[in-house]
Amino acid sequence: MPGGRAQKPGDVQTAMSGKTIEVINTDAEGRLILADGITYAKKLGCTHIIDAATLTGAIEVALANVNVGAFGTPREYLDQFLASAAAVGEKMWPMPMDDEYEEMIKSNIADIRNTGSGKGGGAITAAWFLKEFAEETPWVHLDIASTCWVDEGRPWLAKGPTGIAIRSIIDFALKL
Repeated sequence: MPGGRAQKPGDVQTAMSGKTIEVINTDAEGRLILADGITYAKKLGCTHIIDAATLTGAIEVALANVNVGAFGTPREYLDQFLASAAAVGEKMWPMPMDDEYEEMIKSNIADIRNTGSGKGGGAITAAWFLKEFAEETPWVHLDIASTCWVDEGRPWLAKGPTGIAIRSIIDFALKL
């Protein structure tokens, strides 16, 4: 620990939304900040949200560095976004948001856990964590951890820092 006030497993944090979060993994701190960002955006009056984050290494296990993992609710909102991604040539793959994954972030001592139980589904449980803060707001989460930087360029990804998702977000926003 870098100091006596450092976060440690078993701590319970209170998010900006008022929800309590059991810290299971201290390396999953970015999602705590992103959760507050989503809450803050809603407080500012945002009616639709898209977030892009290098959130999990698990997305690379699932999709390598070919596709962005795309999550969202309602599904129709995600599908509209994926149509924009296809139109501009960015590869994104819709990931499941089945209710069974939500069960994996349930906590006995807080509203939710910051990581899922068990070893599987890390990118999905991270998305479910964020969905807890988006609530009913139409929301898309893009896990760009494996596609934000690539060593070999491809027609849809520039070599080095890719700028992935920017073209899709702009196209989607222009169509709203």
